[in-house]
Amino acid sequence: MAMARASSGLAYPERFYAAASYSGFDGSSAVTSKFSNDVALLLYALHQQATVGPCNISKPRGWSPVEQSKWASWHGLGNMASTEAMRLFVKILEEEDPGWYSRVPNGVAEPVTDVEVNTITKVDPIVENGIYAPETKSVYTENGIPSETQDKDVVSEGLGLVAVYDQWIGPSVSGQKPKPRYEHGAAVIGDKMYMYAGNHNGRYLGDIHMLDLRSWSWSKIETKQQDKTTESQSSRSSTACAGHSLIAWGNKLLSIAGHTKDPSDAIQVRELDLLTNIWSTVKTYGKPPVSRGGQSATLVGSTLVIFGGQDAKRALLNDLHILDLETMTWDEFDAVGVPPSPRSDHAAAVHAERYLLIFGGGSHASCFNDLHVLDLQTMEWSRPIQQGQIPTPRAGHAGVTVGENWFIVGGGNNKSGVSETVVLNMSTLVWSVVTTVEGRVPVASEGLSLVVGSYDGEDILVTFGGYNGRYNNEVNVLKPSHKSTLPAKSLEAVPDSVSAMVNPTNATRDVESELEAVQDGIIREITVDDVDQGLKPLRNSKPKGSGGILGTLKAEKEELESLLSKERLTSVKLKQDLSEAEARNTDLYEELQSVRGQLAAEQSRCFKLEVDVAELRQKLQTMESMQKELELLQRQKAASEQAEMMARQRQKNSGGMWTWITGSPPGQTKEEI
Repeated sequence: MAMARASSGLAYPERFYAAASYSGFDGSSAVTSKFSNDVALLLYALHQQATVGPCNISKPRGWSPVEQSKWASWHGLGNMASTEAMRLFVKILEEEDPGWYSRVPNGVAEPVTDVEVNTITKVDPIVENGIYAPETKSVYTENGIPSETQDKDVVSEGLGLVAVYDQWIGPSVSGQKPKPRYEHGAAVIGDKMYMYAGNHNGRYLGDIHMLDLRSWSWSKIETKQQDKTTESQSSRSSTACAGHSLIAWGNKLLSIAGHTKDPSDAIQVRELDLLTNIWSTVKTYGKPPVSRGGQSATLVGSTLVIFGGQDAKRALLNDLHILDLETMTWDEFDAVGVPPSPRSDHAAAVHAERYLLIFGGGSHASCFNDLHVLDLQTMEWSRPIQQGQIPTPRAGHAGVTVGENWFIVGGGNNKSGVSETVVLNMSTLVWSVVTTVEGRVPVASEGLSLVVGSYDGEDILVTFGGYNGRYNNEVNVLKPSHKSTLPAKSLEAVPDSVSAMVNPTNATRDVESELEAVQDGIIREITVDDVDQGLKPLRNSKPKGSGGILGTLKAEKEELESLLSKERLTSVKLKQDLSEAEARNTDLYEELQSVRGQLAAEQSRCFKLEVDVAELRQKLQTMESMQKELELLQRQKAASEQAEMMARQRQKNSGGMWTWITGSPPGQTKEEI
């Protein structure tokens, strides 16, 4: 990274206009002659956003490919504020050409101070319309040193120096190191740390590596893909992603969500079986959340609590979802109270298996240092008062818990990198600083991973990777002196923890006094043992006055383990019942389909019968009409016959009269006479 001058310089927007003029947006020179095509497109989009505003013009037909790319790049910025576009324009220019201001025609001379500033511009790849639309966050580390020089606060030695507490150590590792990256995932199973995927130079990675925490040697794991619908396997590389969550679950690794080149509509859950090294997509039930990256995924018992993140369209989220890892069923919860504002790249932890803590994170233009607590029993959000040395705003940091202590490492904001490692006592909500580093070192990076391992029977913090102006692939180790005074999963300690969560100013004096007595007894015995026969492991010490407390806690632990065993048996039985119910549902569905087919055939036959009945009714109506006509004809015939008979009768009667007149007998003719 080239050195830049720390100066007062021009204020915005004059500094932006000077940068735009230097870049050629005043028409003095071609922009593409100074920058690559991707950078030139991004600068054009930011310049339009800063000077014109959001892209409201439609995309007409007949444009050239260049104009289409310019429109897509501008349109991809959405409703970004003009001031933010100006700031990002200048930051990208300073990354591409750190000495640009000194070459601005008629530029204003800047007073130079004796401060070395390493300008770090991080570009997050976000694919929109086939074009990467970077989101830029800047970090400055004053009094920085070249990346090739080891910082004085990070000792690069073997693990013999792990005996030193609260100091970051760069151990000597063997094997082929993974490619430098950030926004990857890491998880520990046994004495092995697994690291998967990430982002390097705007490209998503899909490889997985294993670090042996005993021999401190790297090895790459060759995996295969399996399609559960066809039961087929392929040797193609696993899905490349970044901003995902990697969770250890039994002898498997679960990869939750994450940004990909071709994002899906909903969160995808994939698992790696470490016995077969086969990746497969897990079938889930319920309504899955929208796809995202930069979310937090916190394991609480056998459930996974998902909060926040950023979707594929760069929209920030603050929704809450829970995935039951036993049944792989999604549930969405609407908690009461005021939730954290939409954010990504935050940290989350669980305390006493009941309280979900959310710290920090960032939006598109700012970072946070607020602390929010969700009671997972009442599903109510609260924002307790923080005490002690409250950390500065940050995003991209990492966190792990050791007992009731929550360690936060790395991260950054728009002004400076975060150099201090801090710890929060989740029972009292008091912050304290563990150690501070100077210069551009991996532990002061964004997007690094942090896990808890074990060395010589003690907990150690292990970091890998990150981005601080360059992509890192270094491993750093710290042995914390902060020890847990209560079991992290002791549910009987919840009431006192609740007091601290709801009102941190009202400390639980009774519990604190008991803990002080226990700690005092521990310290006294350690001191005596150290004088007489050397330091003994803490677990073997018997502090004065603590037998009752420890006995109670042990009994409660055994009771909880018994309850847990019963719950597991119940869970197994429920899974069996669920399988049987699914089998019955399959049979019923097939029977339903058969009945539907029969019903369709009956409906067709009924339709034909209705047609026949209609035809018969029509014929019947015709026969009735013909019957009426026949009756009419019969009546007419009868009338005609009757008329004819009457006519004959009249004729017969009229013949007798003439016979009487003529004197002829009836029936005798005239000739006979």
